[in-house]
Amino acid sequence: QVQLVESGGGLVQPGGSLRLSCAASESSSIIQTMGWYRQELGKPRQLVAVITRGDFTNYAGSVKGRFTISRDNANNKVYLQMNSLKSEDTAVYYCHAEIFSRSYWGQGTQVTVSS
Repeated sequence: QVQLVESGGGLVQPGGSLRLSCAASESSSIIQTMGWYRQELGKPRQLVAVITRGDFTNYAGSVKGRFTISRDNANNKVYLQMNSLKSEDTAVYYCHAEIFSRSYWGQGTQVTVSS
């Protein structure tokens, strides 16, 4: 069973920055795509950013230019650098991995942007 463990969430003021990390229990060599999704209370989970094994990236329009996804294949990790945070970025952030067309999820980490 693949395990994904997130860290780095917390409380930050508007305009601040946070960096989320996700460690996978499997080698990056078999993980096709890794990404971050977020879910606000009472709303469906939505894509934030994804990165392929070849480092192709895709972002939600609302975070383009503010968030950066990166991948450390040597250590089986994916990161989400979040800058210029806004109150509407408040959500639970989930790490996702696709392995042989199967989806795996982390337990989620809370990000709260508030003054």
